[in-house]
Amino acid sequence: MPDQDTAEFRPAPARTAPAPWLVAAVLACGVAAGAAWWFWWRPVEPPAAPPPVVSAPAAPAPEPVASAPLPEASGPQNPVDALARADSALPALAESDKRVGELLAELLGRDKVMTYLLTDGFVRRVVATVDNLGRAHAPSRMWPVPPTPQRFVVDGEADGSSNAPTTVSASNAARYTPLLAFAEAVPMEPAVALYARLYPLFQQAYEELGYPRRYFNDRLVAMLDHLLQAPEPQAPLRVKLTPVNTEVTNLRPWVRYEYADPALESLSSGQKILVRMGPANEARAKALIRDLRKRVATSEIARK
Repeated sequence: MPDQDTAEFRPAPARTAPAPWLVAAVLACGVAAGAAWWFWWRPVEPPAAPPPVVSAPAAPAPEPVASAPLPEASGPQNPVDALARADSALPALAESDKRVGELLAELLGRDKVMTYLLTDGFVRRVVATVDNLGRAHAPSRMWPVPPTPQRFVVDGEADGSSNAPTTVSASNAARYTPLLAFAEAVPMEPAVALYARLYPLFQQAYEELGYPRRYFNDRLVAMLDHLLQAPEPQAPLRVKLTPVNTEVTNLRPWVRYEYADPALESLSSGQKILVRMGPANEARAKALIRDLRKRVATSEIARK
């Protein structure tokens, strides 16, 4: 799964705060509650300047996720009003940052919000990222959280000049452990309730992406199902440098790694990050995803 600012694995910016996302609450709470941490997957393209908050991000051409088709236009498959009633006086989407930030601070604590979340254009960031989880690319400029600290490391790495496969260092998994611990501490029930209260904002942002007769919560459920289908390899992951035909000295070879196994390399951006977290962390992440799915898949709740 891509890291920081390139195709597969990118270097982290100089910062001390941990970052990737924690699918559990961001996805749920507006998706606002902290779950974005371990879920904000690395991009497969150079970093770009954040888009203006007032405009919706350009919607990529839809790529089908076989395990989770989009709902028909007849109505939502998973209506959010089954979770909680939407706030009656929400601000306009373009002016919602302040209110959303206040509610997130009430739920998670102001210090944690300031450390872990990018609250400018938060709703649009969440919607764009969730929509991209089943695709090959999840552009970093749209993440609602900063990238993971420390750079990607492989075993036996020398000068990065060889394209021969090597293995991902076991130490990489430790970068995600604190973030998972934070995700597990997010109060899921209040987070999902906050997501439902703010849901009209998320729905509007989703429609602005180019889905006027689709429903964001259905897309969220579909992406959670998709992530749960990520493989769980136990052997060390083999990676290789992506060939680059240039005479320019490569000063950051770690940004060009890709999986040596074509099956892993063909995974979506969301599934790649789960695999990269290591078996133990992936199991913990999937437990959070299952819990979240039980709460937001309201069509199943109604049948019980």
